Amino acid sequence: MATTIESIREAVAGLKNLLPADFKPEIGIIGGSGLSALEDAVEQPKWEVPYGKIKGFPVSTVPGHAGKLVFGHVGSEKTMTVMMAGRAHYYEGHELQTATFPIRVLALLGMKTLIVTNAAGGLNSTYKVGDVVVLHDHINFAGLSGVNPLRGPNLDDFGPRFIALSDAYDLELRRAAHLAWKALSKDRPKQMAMHEGVYAFVGGPNYETRAECRMLSTLGADLVGMSTVPEIIVARHSGVRVLAMSLVTNAVVMDPGPRGDAILLAESNETELSDMLKEGKANHEEVLEASRNAAQEIKNLIVKIVEVEASKNR
Repeated sequence: MATTIESIREAVAGLKNLLPADFKPEIGIIGGSGLSALEDAVEQPKWEVPYGKIKGFPVSTVPGHAGKLVFGHVGSEKTMTVMMAGRAHYYEGHELQTATFPIRVLALLGMKTLIVTNAAGGLNSTYKVGDVVVLHDHINFAGLSGVNPLRGPNLDDFGPRFIALSDAYDLELRRAAHLAWKALSKDRPKQMAMHEGVYAFVGGPNYETRAECRMLSTLGADLVGMSTVPEIIVARHSGVRVLAMSLVTNAVVMDPGPRGDAILLAESNETELSDMLKEGKANHEEVLEASRNAAQEIKNLIVKIVEVEASKNR
């Protein structure tokens, strides 16, 4: 069902009834897979609203996504913030207009800046599990084939029919991320590194094949994942500034793998054949574990970014 301005306004009105009259979130944060712990960045007093209690909100069914809005203050400047603890995905059966409905609601609620996080597979061979990548561009495979959150009647109250995305990833916010990373260097595990890169959005829910990963890498993608890009498109259409960061939670397998004719010649047994294919195989438990291990560092980074931004507006 197409999203309408009336349905968005209805959800906004419902949320306003649950919040103090003077609370207007300037910053929005999306916690990716296993990163719902980022809600600890939001200080008391805070107000939590499960997605299921907001009319029109999609409810996530994926482990590692709590499924609630957390309103409160972040950082030394007490910036009014709303965090999405978890998100809905296209692969869960949601249309992209539905999956991105929360972005429209938060924009109408007052959000001016969106910080998006996700768990992603590292295509770039220099990336290590646990590294953070600030996105400066993306490849929208689903969108190129017509699966786009802006498909259908344009919501003129938010933005024009045709929008440019060459400036989707705010340069000033990216600079703030790097400054924040540098400021936190003394307290951060030395093995973690920050990069900038290109994210490829794919539909999922299956992880990519070896050949698909090689194709994505050849086309210029440094990361691959199943979220984020639709939210960014809608945020930009709504006039919201965007900073997006990926946590590398697994290194994808791009080696072509063993050939059947070569294996037959080697006379390997069934167990050995199975082990050959399992090497480097991705799984969601691995993603969640990597996210949990890095959650505290990501939380500290986001708080510092919010503080850097807030200090400019004193």
